[in-house]
Amino acid sequence: MPLFFRKRKPSEEARKRLEYQMCLAKEAGADDILDISKCELSEIPFGAFATCKVLQKKVLIVHTNYLTSLLPKSCSLLSLATIKVLDLHDNQLTALPHDIGQLTALQVLNVERNQLTYLPRSIGDLTQLQTLNVKDNKLKELPDTLGELRSLRTLDISENEIQRLPQILAHVRTLETLSLDASSMVYPPWEVCSAGTEAIQQFLCKESGLEYYPPSQYLLPVLEQDGGENSRDSPDGPTDRLSKEELEWQNRFSDYEKRKEQKMLEKLEFERRLELGQREHAQLLQQSSSQKDEILQTVREEQSRLEQGLSEHQRYLDAERQRLHKQLKQTEQDISQRIQKLLEENQRQKKSSEILKSLENERIRMEQLMSITQEETENLRRREIASAMQQMLTESCKNRLIQMAYESQRQNLVQQACSSMAEMDERFQQILSWQQMDQNKAISQILQESEMQKAAFEALQVKKDLMHRQIRNQIKLIETELLQLTQLELKRKSLDTEALQEMISEQRWALSSLLQQLLKEKKQREEELREIMTELEAKSETKQENYWLIQYQRLLNQKPLSLKLLEEGMERQLVALLVELSAEHYLPIFAHHRISLDMLSRMRPGDLAKVGISEAGLQHEILRRVQKLLDAARIQPELLKPPKGEVLRVPETPTTPQEPPEVVRPSAPPAELEVQTSECVVCLEREAQMIFLNCGHVCCCQQCCQPLRTCPLCRQEIAQRLRIYHSS
Repeated sequence: MPLFFRKRKPSEEARKRLEYQMCLAKEAGADDILDISKCELSEIPFGAFATCKVLQKKVLIVHTNYLTSLLPKSCSLLSLATIKVLDLHDNQLTALPHDIGQLTALQVLNVERNQLTYLPRSIGDLTQLQTLNVKDNKLKELPDTLGELRSLRTLDISENEIQRLPQILAHVRTLETLSLDASSMVYPPWEVCSAGTEAIQQFLCKESGLEYYPPSQYLLPVLEQDGGENSRDSPDGPTDRLSKEELEWQNRFSDYEKRKEQKMLEKLEFERRLELGQREHAQLLQQSSSQKDEILQTVREEQSRLEQGLSEHQRYLDAERQRLHKQLKQTEQDISQRIQKLLEENQRQKKSSEILKSLENERIRMEQLMSITQEETENLRRREIASAMQQMLTESCKNRLIQMAYESQRQNLVQQACSSMAEMDERFQQILSWQQMDQNKAISQILQESEMQKAAFEALQVKKDLMHRQIRNQIKLIETELLQLTQLELKRKSLDTEALQEMISEQRWALSSLLQQLLKEKKQREEELREIMTELEAKSETKQENYWLIQYQRLLNQKPLSLKLLEEGMERQLVALLVELSAEHYLPIFAHHRISLDMLSRMRPGDLAKVGISEAGLQHEILRRVQKLLDAARIQPELLKPPKGEVLRVPETPTTPQEPPEVVRPSAPPAELEVQTSECVVCLEREAQMIFLNCGHVCCCQQCCQPLRTCPLCRQEIAQRLRIYHSS
């Protein structure tokens, strides 16, 4: 549809017809009808409104034109206040004015064959309306205000898109004729709509809870008839002796008075409308000022909220900066400690290298001494030969004796040199053997320390693994449950209660299957931890010194400093309660979420499950204990006050493997059965220590269960044996 289009110019014949009808309506003695139909009008001329207002027209006929709007610009609907019949069929109207309810005298409204998509809600203000024709339009629904048309007698809504009638139409008791498309109706059903107006009204009255009465009891006249207003007394009365001229002047004077009174009424109406417009203008100004103040107030509030949010964000950034500064300082301290350790290791390595260097220097010195000894021996031999030769030349007679003495002396010197060299070799070999022994000892000690560190790290990893600990606790609970169920079954067998025996066997089978599943999960978790150990061992092949000791220290100190501070700030009673319930591994969760006793009193098991506490029994037990503690604190408030001088210490994870903590006693068996050590059903001497799977009975000791292939109680095949350890 184009946004702009040229107005259709009426033809000459249509223009002449419009002028003729306007002149005919203004003639003296004309009736109360203004007919401007078939004039090819795209809007109602302003003169038509003025004519209807001044001459008090009661019928306005504008059908078969090209109207798209009922009111032109700068025209008010109050100009048609006296109109009783308004015929607008065969036009192009898309909507009626929203204030059409101002036509309070309107009795007939015909808008057939237009483009209306809806009816304004103010149509309910037409209390005198008796005929409403909206046939062949584009209406999809009717407004609820139609129920206020208490004088409506004829309603035609056929050839539209309407599928439902408003239920409030039952209040229109004067409705005699209702035309609609029964085949397309949904409410009322088409069977009711095809039965006629009376059936439709009866259906609507029944749906509204009203009693139906025929419209004949509420009939009103179709149009008001003006009778007797223009009648005059005959001039031939017995007491009337005025002449015809005087009667004519008297009639003219009375007409003048009537026109004067009409002008006065129009003036008063104009003044009233002017005053009403001024009041509306003043109200609009006041509303605009109030809206302006509200907008300013909302802007101020938004600005204050933004400033507050900015300040909060700034405080959060400052706190985050301080936290990062603390973390950086802590990291620097850790790095300095690591550097110090590296320096110490370097010093130790330097010392060992110095020892090796000194040993090498000692070996070189010994070699030098041996070479010097050999040189001195050679020199001495040369001198002795020279002296012997001189002695042979000078004393030939003493040659033999000197030669014998020389030979003996030479043999002694050679023996001494050989003995000294052998002694030096033995000492050197001894030093080398000592050095090799020290090296082997150091290597064995390092290997032994590495194995010990690896074993300690593996034990601490299994101890600190939360999933492994939860599985162990659940296995412990199920073992206790099976022991109690076996005792209960033995006790109930003596009483011969079959129904309870079946219930116990069902519980035992369920616990046995759960225990098998937990054993599989435990084995799987241990395999995962073993794979992690294998990866760490592969990383340790770089021959890093004290590798397992460093890993152990990291695993021990993996808890952040902020979390430790939060744990130290927890309430003493809450920490004691978690330790008592063997739930100290949930302390980091309680500290991270800053959960207090007061918060726990308002929480439910589902809230604890959202936080991370998955055991249903532990959830109920924590909430029950907290409620009991708070009830006692209302009587004795000093129970919640920590003692003076006492410092809260959160239980630390032990550095060496220990026994698992004591498991909370299960609550499944009856209260009269306590966990007691049951005797073996075979030897009747030792206590029962073995669980038979798949049946789940705990009835034999470790010695008696070895040759057994079936359970002594239920005679079922034993698929697996599991030993339980009773905690003292």
